[in-house]
Amino acid sequence: MKADLNKLWKTLYPDISVKMLDPFYTELLEQKQRTEHLFSISDKLWYKKVVVYSLYVDLFSNDFDGLTQKLPYLQDLGINCLWLLPILESPMKDAGFDISDYKKVRKDLLGAMGSQAFDDFLKEAHKLGMKVIFDIAINHTSDQHDWFKRSSLPDRNKYTNYYIWSSNDKGYSDCRLLFKGMCDSNWEKFSEHKYYFHRFFEFQPDLNYRNPDVLLDMCRNFMFWIEKGVDGFRADAIPYLWKEEGTDCENLDNTHVIIKFFRKIVEFLNPEVILLAEACQPPKEVVKYLGQGDECHAGYHFPLMPQIYKSMALESPKPIINVLSPLVTPEIPENTQWFTFLRCHDELSLELVYVSEEDRKFIHENYCHKPEWDFRMGEGISARLSELFKFDTDKIIQAFSIMLTLGGTPIIYYGDEFGKPNDKKYYNKQIKLTGHNDTRNLVRGKVDWADLTVKLKDKISFQSIIFNNLKKMISIRNANQEIQVGKTEFINIDSTILSYKKTIGNLETIILHNLSQKNCILEPKFKKDYELMFGTFTKLNDQTNLGPRKTVWLNKIK
Repeated sequence: MKADLNKLWKTLYPDISVKMLDPFYTELLEQKQRTEHLFSISDKLWYKKVVVYSLYVDLFSNDFDGLTQKLPYLQDLGINCLWLLPILESPMKDAGFDISDYKKVRKDLLGAMGSQAFDDFLKEAHKLGMKVIFDIAINHTSDQHDWFKRSSLPDRNKYTNYYIWSSNDKGYSDCRLLFKGMCDSNWEKFSEHKYYFHRFFEFQPDLNYRNPDVLLDMCRNFMFWIEKGVDGFRADAIPYLWKEEGTDCENLDNTHVIIKFFRKIVEFLNPEVILLAEACQPPKEVVKYLGQGDECHAGYHFPLMPQIYKSMALESPKPIINVLSPLVTPEIPENTQWFTFLRCHDELSLELVYVSEEDRKFIHENYCHKPEWDFRMGEGISARLSELFKFDTDKIIQAFSIMLTLGGTPIIYYGDEFGKPNDKKYYNKQIKLTGHNDTRNLVRGKVDWADLTVKLKDKISFQSIIFNNLKKMISIRNANQEIQVGKTEFINIDSTILSYKKTIGNLETIILHNLSQKNCILEPKFKKDYELMFGTFTKLNDQTNLGPRKTVWLNKIK
């Protein structure tokens, strides 16, 4: 490992001696010796088989004690991996992605138990067979972080170059503005003749990875939580780490060198811990963050998500089939994985890096049902799953089915399992707190457990129908290896049916989604040669039909 790290170091910092790494190597070895007995390596590829549930601890359960109490609910749903949206110390101006201390959980999430509450939660989750990953913003911090406070001091100190400072706002002029409509520039004036660089909000200054101390201190953050027993990290805003004048400062070669460095550290300490790349980029760029299986373990398939919506509105499987073709989605290394999702804590993103102008217009017209859902002047839609589908249970269940079976590791965003609507109260509260009209806050908000408990007991309620159908699909997925990790082969049945075969060895499952509003006649073999696992057929005129917007899963009879 030492030789590999030295090589990566020389690429990043050719003018700085590798001897600077010696004290860091000592730290690594000491932690390895201290913690090696804590980790029993049983399955390095666990992240390919799980169903992930993404949540804000405070909005889902108030604090970690509350989350521990809610673990049986998640276990009943079939969840076996939790993705905790930002939990680290933060002023909460950007939902926790503005970190002010990488080694502390926010006090409001710990309650009376203090730090023990997180430790107890992690222990109980592992006891129930659930993995736990969380967000770590590695491109930027809060302007309230101690590093930034020290960096901004007039006298030079260790932290002076932890951020990117300039005497003017002219540098990196080729960088696109990520928060168009909310920020006017990538530079923020700090004082007369002193500016700092940021890719996100002005209160989130970018870290300067040209300074090797930044790289090593970020590694120490990973090391701290690995020792605590965390199973992985969602590396937020990963494409922007390295900046070079005259470029757009995205996906630069040295960014990948940094990720390789992180991977070496993580793998050395615990080979089961994963890095998940949050790269809002086309698949051909995202796959680069998987490297040759030596960068991130997994990455989000951002372009697939909008094509699911397009296919369902167009009543055609073509958009999904096209985006998953080798021309658009390259093959990835065997030990890596795509993570897929329908909705997340952000907007339904329609950035031109992975949709066309035509796609953006079509999806916006079909799903942005209210003007206030518009995000970044047409670049996204701030709405939850239930709102996008106008609370149509068949469409919501079908969308979940596509995500759970198409391939990759599926992510369920908290509340979508029972059709949680947009939360205007939370949205308005965040405007007052941050001063920004960030419509993404519509898709957040608290879970009303008292109301939900009543509705889930009512078997014909909207919430209960969504929850119980999703629960059944997850249960079947968890029990069938071919659905989890099998090869996906599209089959042609009807121009309005999204249909594919999932196989591994001699196991075979066929998934059929009628995207249209008409009945579709099916060949007799689907009822004769296959066992119905999920969904129902419609019998019309002695013929087997797949009803409008209906979905079935079929297991081949051996």
